[in-house]
Amino acid sequence: MGLREQAGCRATDPSLTVLVLPGGKVTDRRRTRPWQVADLRMWAFTWTLRRLGRGIDVRQVRYRLRGWNGDERSPVHDVRRILDELQPSGVPVVLIGHSMGGRVAAVVADDPQVVALLALAPWWSDGEGARIPTATRMVVVHGTADRVTDPLASRMQTELAAARGVPAHWIGVAGAGHAMLRSPWRWRRIAVDFVRDQSHRASSPNVS
Repeated sequence: MGLREQAGCRATDPSLTVLVLPGGKVTDRRRTRPWQVADLRMWAFTWTLRRLGRGIDVRQVRYRLRGWNGDERSPVHDVRRILDELQPSGVPVVLIGHSMGGRVAAVVADDPQVVALLALAPWWSDGEGARIPTATRMVVVHGTADRVTDPLASRMQTELAAARGVPAHWIGVAGAGHAMLRSPWRWRRIAVDFVRDQSHRASSPNVS
């Protein structure tokens, strides 16, 4: 079965596509459902970003299975599939991923369509963040009180990526946990500013 994506308005002739990637479980081979907390959590971002303008196509991805599932890396195959479907359009892609979604985004960032990555409280247990391609812009946002994924690890990996030449920046949200419930407006504002910047770059290729 192919990738299933949440329904919603689509931009016509977009200059930028944004894929919103929810979190998930370490191991879980059950089918995803639209009412799962991980999916609902990211809808706040998706709805906000869809208000930015007609030139930005924002799609929230729903994985086929709920978990990462070890070497299977189940959601990676789902997102690779949708990137293959987008390829003929030639439109640059921005990835926004929370937790496991941040891990998925880091892995598929080697796709040439991907120009930027916003990782929210990413689950980078195998150094995925440090291996981002140097042509990919990256911003990482992590709550300093996160007890599910490690803010120190994501900061270290962001710094390692920057040392390799990646345009990478880490932002800490003081006292925030993994669910992004503290200062939710700040998380969404960072996402809005990030996508606006990438949209400007997509429409003005000479911007460095």
